[in-house]
Amino acid sequence: MMHAVVIGAGFGGIAAALRLRAKGYSVTIVDRCAALGGRAQVFERNGFRHDAGPTVITAPFLFEELFELFGETFAEHVQLVPLKPWYRFHFADGQTFDYGGTLEETIAEIARIEPRDCDGYRALLEQSKRIFDVGFTELSAQPFNRLSTMVRQVPRLLGLRSYNTVWQLVSRYLTSPKLRQALSIQPLLVGGNPFDTTSIYGLIHYLEREHGVYFAMGGTSAITKALGNLMIKQGIDIRLNQTVVSIDVADGVARGVFLEDGTRLAADVVVSNADPAHLYAKMIKPSQQASSARLKLAAAEFSMGLFVLYFGTTRTYPDVAHHTIWMGERYQELLDDIFHRKTLSEDFSLYIHRPTATDPSFAPSGCDSFYVLCPVPNLKGNVDWTVEGPKLAKRIVAALDGSILPGLTTVITDEFFMTPHDFSSDYLSAYGAGFSVAPLFRQSAWFRFHNRAEGIKNLYLVGAGTHPGAGVPGVLCSAKVMDALVPAVMETAALVSAKTVPA
Repeated sequence: MMHAVVIGAGFGGIAAALRLRAKGYSVTIVDRCAALGGRAQVFERNGFRHDAGPTVITAPFLFEELFELFGETFAEHVQLVPLKPWYRFHFADGQTFDYGGTLEETIAEIARIEPRDCDGYRALLEQSKRIFDVGFTELSAQPFNRLSTMVRQVPRLLGLRSYNTVWQLVSRYLTSPKLRQALSIQPLLVGGNPFDTTSIYGLIHYLEREHGVYFAMGGTSAITKALGNLMIKQGIDIRLNQTVVSIDVADGVARGVFLEDGTRLAADVVVSNADPAHLYAKMIKPSQQASSARLKLAAAEFSMGLFVLYFGTTRTYPDVAHHTIWMGERYQELLDDIFHRKTLSEDFSLYIHRPTATDPSFAPSGCDSFYVLCPVPNLKGNVDWTVEGPKLAKRIVAALDGSILPGLTTVITDEFFMTPHDFSSDYLSAYGAGFSVAPLFRQSAWFRFHNRAEGIKNLYLVGAGTHPGAGVPGVLCSAKVMDALVPAVMETAALVSAKTVPA
């Protein structure tokens, strides 16, 4: 049987492994972490549980597809709960905006802040649907390994004004500064600056409206466990706590991988769910790569870093929503500090996850569990995180204590944090970036790292740094692109037989 090795067991790698198995390959998946999920690890401290990675589930049909490959149903394994609101925005002046629920409920919330923007939001949704119909429905699973594919799409992309940024898109339809901020933050969920990110990512508005925003009971780890059980059931060999250090390339063809302990795993197909910047910089000799990959690596701009603070509280905060976006006083200026100047500011904006709002099992009785994500510069910035990490944690706790979590300093417990250094060491993320290369127009589609490796046969790429991009839907779709490129085992065997038949 033809054998495939998948490097990395994040959602992209897991989806790739399952799709390869469905195509007839025997599959081995290798990851350096102790559990499946890549960045979707789980931390447990004294009865408090924290999802370390993705906490927002959209496009659940992409998970459903993986189970359907084997005649199973996703809903039989994972319980998804729709959230309402999707997000609660808390502005610096104390005003809030609940985003999500029905369209009518969202319009009523918009009217409370700026009545003139109600029609603008409807028009924004219409434009978002137009972008979705092309950018997601047609192109998210379309391979962009040939320049001709990109050239054919240019007129449509220009027609959608994809050269505009998400901020420009939202500002065309809305006038309220607060609503402009609230409805332009989506690129930050995939590592991009709203003032730089292509407006193609405006499709997220329609994606959320059409398909909902969910939480998996038990956390995102409930999904990784279900996928892990599916892989085991299908005979996929899972190897954890093992690191792939290089690709075995001979005569321009990937023949297998080498592990940190020197073990070689032979393969007919290799799929990398590693950060492409790490793959091309550390795992493949430059002489074995195409010049296009080297040029992309040299010119790459990376997503921001992440500072993630985890803690429990010895009381509950029932008025705090499941997802809260805590906005600081500055918006564009703060993003400039993070993305362009790469300096750590005294102020910040935060994403706060309170899973106990939906699933009390995340904390002991009478307690709450929290995950607070703070966008920060990646490691291209000169920040000493051994010094600045504890300071930032204290500033965040003080800010929350003075706003939505009163008394936090007296009830906080079991706190710890991750910095960009942890993303670099734990996940081999280049420059500790939270989402690989940034979602800029010049780093999208054909301009992004290709799903079929550049210059090397039988090597394929999935994950945040490849087309179509970061975020759970993006990495799951990258595995669909890989699926379209890798031949099924029967096709491969037929091709080999045809080549060996005497003339």
